[in-house]
Amino acid sequence: MHNIEPFHRWLSEYDVSSDTRSPFFGKEYNYDLYTNTIYGYYIDPGWDFIGSETLYIKILYADYQRGFVIIEMIGEWNDALHNDIMHLKRNIVDHLQKISIKQFILIGENVMNFHGSDDCYYEEWFEDVEDGWIALVGFRDFVLNEMTEYNIDSYLNYGGNLQIDNWRTMKPQVFHKLVDELIMRRLAWPS
Repeated sequence: MHNIEPFHRWLSEYDVSSDTRSPFFGKEYNYDLYTNTIYGYYIDPGWDFIGSETLYIKILYADYQRGFVIIEMIGEWNDALHNDIMHLKRNIVDHLQKISIKQFILIGENVMNFHGSDDCYYEEWFEDVEDGWIALVGFRDFVLNEMTEYNIDSYLNYGGNLQIDNWRTMKPQVFHKLVDELIMRRLAWPS
């Protein structure tokens, strides 16, 4: 796991440690020292701790005027043992929502497993975004299937055309526009 780095091609457009509104403003990254682990496996120093032993993130891009953020994740999303959704919601999402973020793109190619519990924090997050949305992109099918078993799909958008494999080839604004259009099509789809 130590060789899985957060996506860094957008770093020239957005640096989480230089963003005064970011929850990681001022953080100094030492790429020579590996200290964080998930289940005893070291992870790249570029990943950010959110309070969970098993789930780390990287805010790849935030646009406060348009109200969206793109977050990459690594590890095991474990609500059953570590209440990871609580850590994500309280330590990151709540902070971002206070500063006008209403659209969340979570990239989960490096989320290796999901263990669900109740859906209270998902429901709260869903209600908090009101006219926004939460989209999961690139999560593995078995992770999404497990989320569906816990009714997480009632609150988060995922699967189908949101499995966007080529997101790395896009600029963050183009990627967001694509996801937004896909979500709007889903919402407009007749019941």
